[in-house]
Amino acid sequence: MPTEPFWKTKTLDEMNRSEWESLCDGCGRCCLHKLEDEDTEEIYFTTVACTLLDAGTCQCSDYVNRKKKVPDCVFLTPEIVRSVDWLPETCGYRLIDEGKDLYWWHPLVSGSAETVHEAGISVRGKVTAYDHDLSSDEDYFEHMMQAELPSRA
Repeated sequence: MPTEPFWKTKTLDEMNRSEWESLCDGCGRCCLHKLEDEDTEEIYFTTVACTLLDAGTCQCSDYVNRKKKVPDCVFLTPEIVRSVDWLPETCGYRLIDEGKDLYWWHPLVSGSAETVHEAGISVRGKVTAYDHDLSSDEDYFEHMMQAELPSRA
């Protein structure tokens, strides 16, 4: 009798480290800088990536040491997943926390890390600058997305 995959039977809080890490679909969206309108609290995505993001693989180039190299890097935890409003609707952590299933292109479902890119969900080919390339905070405005990346595929 087949058993259900862990993401259908466990909450975020119940997952072990390996399960938790595998929920990341590798889209790279959380590694893009966001701007927040102070008046409306609306979040705007930019195409400016963290200095550690490999824009080809959409993976962190130094995942283990990322917090040392990028002090404002956010370590996702169940509490943070529930409290931030900038995780994409397609984020595996967000979907599971909301009681939804993963999309067909998620590597845990498809069996391939490439399907997130093939579906156009990742930031591959969409990064226009890295934060270390910008000379002032005002430069981020030149890299604002007109619309968020696709949320359904």
